[in-house]
This record gives sequence, C-alpha cells and structure tokens, in this order.
Amino acid sequence: MRICLIGYGKMGQIIESLAIQKGHIITGRISSKNRNQLADYLSDSDVAIEFSSPDCALEHITICFEHQVPIVCGTTGWLDQWDEMLTLRGMTDGAILWASNFSIGVNILFAVNRYLATLMSPLIDYKPKVAEIHHIHKKDSPSGTALSLSKDILATRTDLSSWSLDSNQNSALYIDAKRTEDVVGYHKVSYESKQDIIEISHNAYSREGFASGAILAAEWLQGKTGCYGMKDVLGIG
Repeated sequence: MRICLIGYGKMGQIIESLAIQKGHIITGRISSKNRNQLADYLSDSDVAIEFSSPDCALEHITICFEHQVPIVCGTTGWLDQWDEMLTLRGMTDGAILWASNFSIGVNILFAVNRYLATLMSPLIDYKPKVAEIHHIHKKDSPSGTALSLSKDILATRTDLSSWSLDSNQNSALYIDAKRTEDVVGYHKVSYESKQDIIEISHNAYSREGFASGAILAAEWLQGKTGCYGMKDVLGIG
C-alpha cells in the first residue's frame, strides 16, 4: 500500500515507522512547508493518512476527494464543517474514514460507553461526567475523544441538553479537560451517586496504538467509497 502522510508531526512519524515495518511505502510527507504539493504526491498514492490541524483538514480532505484517493483522517476540531465535507464527498464519490481516536482500546471504550449510557439513562440519581487528560501540545480542548464519549451519553439523556467545561451547569454534561506534561491520552467516564461511583476508563501508554489503528483503517478502506468510522473497521456497535 502506497501511503501519503498529511501532517508530519509526532503521529505522522510514528505512522511512517510502523507502516514501513508492515511493508507499506510512504509516497509523501506533507507539512506546512510543502502543502501546495499535496496533489502531486497523491497521484502516486493508494491512500492518505491525515493528522494535521483543524484549520486545514477540510482542504486536505477535499483535495483527496478530487483526486479519488481514500483518506483516513484523525484530525479533530473541524467538525463544524462536517456537513460541507459530506456534500463534497457525495459530489466526488470519495472515501473517508474519520475517527476521533484510532486506538482499538478506545474504540472498545466507545462501545462500552454506549452500552453503559443506555443502562444508566433512567437512573437519574447517578450524575455522569467525562474526564480527559492530554499533553500540553494538544491543540483542541476538550479532546475529540471526550466529545465522542459525551455525544453518546447525551443521546440517552433527557435531563442534559449539552456538554460544558463548567462543572456548575446542572443541565449540562461536565467535561473535565486537563493539559499536563507527558500524558499521551487518558479518558474516563463516571456515574456518581451519593452512595457509590461507576467508572470506565482508557489510558494510552504510547502513540503507537493510535498509529497502528490508523494503518489498519487505511488497509480496510482500500477499494471503498463512502464515509466510515473505526466501528466499521472493527465491526463493533
């Protein structure tokens, strides 16, 4: 598989290393210095893997659609443009697999979270909360993973209208987002009552779990059109 890497920071470099170990070929390494050459690199690529920044993600996706190159996108913070992306995808019959987190462990957490949210929805004495901790260089807060967890919780609640970073908003699901040194990624969902607390969590030890999941997604996306997520790759609800 011939892979064009869009975004060549820490994640891009780890993806490159693991992809080469698996026998894949890196056709291009796109950074802020050579973004204008993306189309040239795509002409020799089977797939693009994109971990860049929110302000340029849609542009990268659009170029991939236009050149009929499937794209695996891990950039978060741009989802206010999601509907525009879907329109562009439909016009070009392109292929995209987006995930807020490519870790297999986190995607299992997503599935458990959806099930737990359904169980807990009638138990209004238990107050839900999402907590996340990341390294200080992460650009968006709360994380895309925390937002995904929150979305699935809110879908089951009639007493909560939205999420908030303010713990004092009783009608909102509280997301406790922290940034500190040397934390790859930690997420926890809790339901607390006056009597006890229920918790599920995931703690990433390294970025390799995210990178290997992105490569798995790229392999899976070959020959497909449409819009997908990691639950499609893993076959989990």
